Amino acid sequence: MNNKVLIKAILPNIEVEYDVFIPVNEQLWRIEKLTIKCIYDLLNMEYNPKTESYIIINKITGQIYDKNQVILDTDIRNATELYFVKEIGEQQLTNV
Repeated sequence: MNNKVLIKAILPNIEVEYDVFIPVNEQLWRIEKLTIKCIYDLLNMEYNPKTESYIIINKITGQIYDKNQVILDTDIRNATELYFVKEIGEQQLTNV
């Protein structure tokens, strides 16, 4: 399977980890939306991709990825562990 890599998707905000195969020819923004939607569906949780956004961070290197990059052009390979950290928008900060 040269067109996919196996990653560990870690969502600290809901305290779950899943191993996920992702295609190497997709941009990170699409991987983010599909991975988060899949995990939320498995947990029977609501996910609104229009209002919720995640930052993707490599657990080992701490690198924050640009969402317009294609997986193949990054250092993401088999067994890479990625944090999907929920972004806090300005509107949410003003409500605190």
